This record gives sequence, structure tokens and C-alpha cells, in this order.
Amino acid sequence: MTFSIIVVCYNAGEKLQKTIESIRRQTEKDYEIIVEDGLSTDGSVEKLTPGKDLKIFREKDEGIYDAMNRAVSYASGRYLFFLNCGDYFEDDTVLARVRHHIEIDSKGQQSREAGVSLKGRPSVGEQERQRNLPPRIFYGNIRERATGAAVMSNPKIDDFACYRNVPCHQACFYDRRLLKKRGFHTCYQVRADYEHFLWCYYKAHAKMRYLPVTVTSYEGGGFSETKENRERSAAEHRHIVRKYMSKGQIFTYQLIMLLTLSPFRTYLAQNPVTAEGYQRVKRMLYNREKN
Repeated sequence: MTFSIIVVCYNAGEKLQKTIESIRRQTEKDYEIIVEDGLSTDGSVEKLTPGKDLKIFREKDEGIYDAMNRAVSYASGRYLFFLNCGDYFEDDTVLARVRHHIEIDSKGQQSREAGVSLKGRPSVGEQERQRNLPPRIFYGNIRERATGAAVMSNPKIDDFACYRNVPCHQACFYDRRLLKKRGFHTCYQVRADYEHFLWCYYKAHAKMRYLPVTVTSYEGGGFSETKENRERSAAEHRHIVRKYMSKGQIFTYQLIMLLTLSPFRTYLAQNPVTAEGYQRVKRMLYNREKN
């Protein structure tokens, strides 16, 4: 199994059905869907169409990240992807294109290590070597439905990128080994996925691979974006970066953010009138850095 698509939900209504449908429309069929439901009472789970591709687990949880951790324990795919209710795959070919890039990257790593060129679909022995490669996170881009803007993830992950702009989990395909080794820390109510990404980068030494694929049509406006949780998010960010970065790094990055007018850039990115123009400029800068 290549992909486990994890959907956690609680009283999600019609959004749950639409999210599942966006998965089932994928041309790539080597996946399973794990629905982790926190004992919904709105009948949304009962409306799902059963199938061999769908596993449903209903149990009380302690919040979204606890539910995500529970779902991981049931997943069998090599790569795990978390698709929130209300978010959809950008189009029907996303998983096929992601798989294509994963296979190219795997062959490239093997040929670099073995000094040979690998062609065609991996043999059983080559698949075993792929499993023994260092864990990787493949990540792409998202599209924000609130603004209509395509948001490009930073193609280069370094210390500054980890401070300011890691890809959201709706853009990330995680090597299952990373989440089996250590799940999301549920002491963080809003930023547990951010903390886990930094753990993967700094402690697990995962290889980060950017994919030129728009993965998710992102709904936005959810749990993490209320006024209260934006404040909590900022507090959790301060706590998390102190775990992984030095005081000197944090001071330097804060100064850079201040000098580059970070609050104003955030306003431009979130305003439907200016968002696409802002994101277009950001894509140009990222592509220049990448090249």
C-alpha cells in the first residue's frame, strides 16, 4: 500500500462526504482511507458508502491531534497524508503525480548510493531498498479557497524556513516511519503539526522533498484560525522554536521578519483582492531561489 489518506472528523456534516469523494475520484488507486471519527452524532459517518478502500474507526478522542495519532496506528500505507474535512484534493491526478515523483526520487537515491541507474518499476529487492532509505517528507503546494490563490510552499527547508514557513500538513506526505516513531505532541492544541515537522527535520533527520504539485484545495477558517487560537498559535510557536533553535537564531529571524514587514505581508496574503498578486510574487522569488 502506497498511501494512507487520514480524515479525522466530528459532526462534519456534508463536508465529510465531499472530502471522501475527492479521494475516491483519484486516478491512482493504491490507497486506503482511514476515517477517525470522534463519536459524531450528526449521522455524517453513517452516510459514507462502504468499500474495501475505506476503514472507519469511531472512538472518543482528546482533540484533533489525538485523533490523528489514533488514526496513524491503523494505517498501513508507506506514506501518510492528513486531509481535513472540508479540504479536497486539487484535482483527480494528485496522488498519481505524487507517486510518480516519489518513485523518481527513490530511484535517484538508490542510484546515488549504488552508483547505478535504475529503470522501470522497482523489483521486490529494490522496493526493500527503498524502505531502508532515510525517511522523507514529500510536500507540495495548496490552493486557498477563501482567496482563490495558489500558495507555493518554500522549496528549500532550512533553519529560517523552519522558523517562519513550513508547509502545512495538508501539503505533506509523511513517511509512515516518522509518525510511528513519534506522533504529534497533544500538549500543543494548534501547532502540534508544526512541532512535529521540526522534530522530523532536526531530530529524525528526515529528508524534505519539494514537489511541484498543488495538492489540496484548502478550506481555511477552521479551528486554528479563530482569534483565540491565533493568539494560542503565536504562544505555541514561541515555545516550539525555543526547543529547536538558539536564542541567537530566534533573535535574528525575528529581526528579519520585522524588517521585511511580516504583518503587512500577512495582510496582503489573506486579502482576497491582493492575495493572488502577492502569491505570484512569492512564487517568482521561490523559483529564483530554487534555480
